[in-house]
Amino acid sequence: MDNYQKILTQYWGYPNFRSLQHEIIQSVGEGKDTLALMPTGGGKSITFQVPALAKDGICIVVTPLIALMKDQVENLRERKIKAVAIYSGLSKHEIDITLENCVHDPGMKFLYCSPERLGTEIFRTRVKQMNVNLLAIDESHCISQWGYDFRPSYLKIAELRELVPDVPILAVTATATLDVVDDIQDKLKFKEKNVFRKSFERKNLVYLVRETEDKHKLLLKIANSIKGTAVVYVRNRQRTKEIALMLRENNISADYYHAGLTSAERDSRQSEWKTGKSRIMVATNAFGMGIDKADVRFVAHMDLPDNLEAYFQEAGRGGRDEKQAFAILLFHPGDQRKLEKRIESSFPPMDDIKRVYEALGNFFQLAVGSGKGVSFDFDMAKFVKSYHFNVLLVYNSIKILQNNGYLEISEEVDNSARIMFLVERDDLYRYQVVNAKEDKFIKLLLRSYAGMFTQYRAIDETVLAKRADTTKEVITGFLIKLGRDKIINYIPRKKVPQIYYAAERIDARTISFTADNYIRKKERYANRINTVIEYATHNKCRSQQLLAYFGDKNPARCGVCDVCTKRNELDLSKFEFDSILNEIKGTLAREAMSLEKLVDTSKNKKEKVIKVIQWLLDNNKIVKNSEMFLKWNKDESSINRD
Repeated sequence: MDNYQKILTQYWGYPNFRSLQHEIIQSVGEGKDTLALMPTGGGKSITFQVPALAKDGICIVVTPLIALMKDQVENLRERKIKAVAIYSGLSKHEIDITLENCVHDPGMKFLYCSPERLGTEIFRTRVKQMNVNLLAIDESHCISQWGYDFRPSYLKIAELRELVPDVPILAVTATATLDVVDDIQDKLKFKEKNVFRKSFERKNLVYLVRETEDKHKLLLKIANSIKGTAVVYVRNRQRTKEIALMLRENNISADYYHAGLTSAERDSRQSEWKTGKSRIMVATNAFGMGIDKADVRFVAHMDLPDNLEAYFQEAGRGGRDEKQAFAILLFHPGDQRKLEKRIESSFPPMDDIKRVYEALGNFFQLAVGSGKGVSFDFDMAKFVKSYHFNVLLVYNSIKILQNNGYLEISEEVDNSARIMFLVERDDLYRYQVVNAKEDKFIKLLLRSYAGMFTQYRAIDETVLAKRADTTKEVITGFLIKLGRDKIINYIPRKKVPQIYYAAERIDARTISFTADNYIRKKERYANRINTVIEYATHNKCRSQQLLAYFGDKNPARCGVCDVCTKRNELDLSKFEFDSILNEIKGTLAREAMSLEKLVDTSKNKKEKVIKVIQWLLDNNKIVKNSEMFLKWNKDESSINRD
């Protein structure tokens, strides 16, 4: 058993690594820059956590997902591994203390940080003082303008490398096309190309597209016919509740989940779903990060996603136990028109974007020329109401401003209240002697939480109230009083997204995106939407379409998706069908001809050839010209490559 294996067993209890994990870890251990492409559920975090534990020093993990960051830090701490995180929403003092601990505590092993923190002077100064052993870049596709979730702040990682030039980098992602794979390595300044790619093929996952006029009725049918745990994804929060209620009214155990719920509500519902008390979770895309439930039997999408990357990740949460599971996309012809409209709404006119930017600066009372590196709580509802904006316009304008490096928006995260003692123990004792009421409360704090003299600790006012047999309001009063007396720094709980200014506020009239850049981004977005529509509407093996999109060369038909099943109904083997199809395609590529002549030119049995021709006609692979001769549909072949 090598050292990596020992660490895996010691901290995670696993006897063996999953496919590719050990090879990736060895590559990183040898000091090589490494890019790991592993689908959702492939165990990406292990590939940087294990090698970081095998060396002295601290691993810096960059990720844009605050909820996932907090989840991983908590999981590491439960394993007695020291880990901390910094992100928008923390106070300057919290960040300063956290970074200071990373410099001076030799037992600190992981520093998770959001990408916008990388360019700050305080971060750069402290990093140079740290003993960094690895840079791990999660969601590394965010560094590429070719990717579906480009974030300019990720480009700061290259500057971070200059501060620790001898430290290897591990970039991980679950979804990347071939262009993005090359771009990641280029932007991260890999010393040489080094990619580990786990096949995206999921042989146990059956991909289905079901066209229907009544999605609720079909969902009920699916839930009654496929037993076991499931996830149903929808686009907005209101529909999560509506569909969960509809399922419950039909005697199917279900609950709903979205980012608007409190942390306690989300934890409770997630726990009940994971333990089987609730069978189906109806959720927005907020559900899934860090979820590792192996026995999900189907994942259904009630709406078309914006891109295949997101769909592949979400659908991939089914069947992680390697038993058969189903990824089902419910499709109505009207869905295509709705998705196509998003192309225009996602790219508002330049004047509207400038108006939103101007209003944001006024909303935060931020002077022109100031604000760089500053975060603000962002109440979207209040902002929209104050300036009479459309919510969708604001959201999409902020996304475009983010993609062009002006500001960043974090997801809505429920941050617990935090405290830290500002005095030494001797000074605290003297305070307790002369403040009897506060003395009892301080003793309760010290019994309930450890480590508050050296770092901020999350606290729960409700839990403290129960232990003290009092109300939450009384506890909050004590915390405020101790804060006023400079005994603690108390940061109340808050649950709002953050706007972070990556650059100082400028006069909105000087905002400029080159027309070429704006148009290219819009074209790439439109292309991604078109690939989703093609996936839903084209009669090509669903698995083949997904694998080809992510760069697998000549992927085989899965034989079990809805398209393959229809082919199977022809009573032809895969070999027979493909042989006849290729023969017909080659013949019609040379010349158009009548049905009779096409059948006669084939070397195969006529009845089998006729079956394949009929299937190709039904699925628009071959069409008739003005003379009623058959010809290969070139438009279709360019998409489907059959």
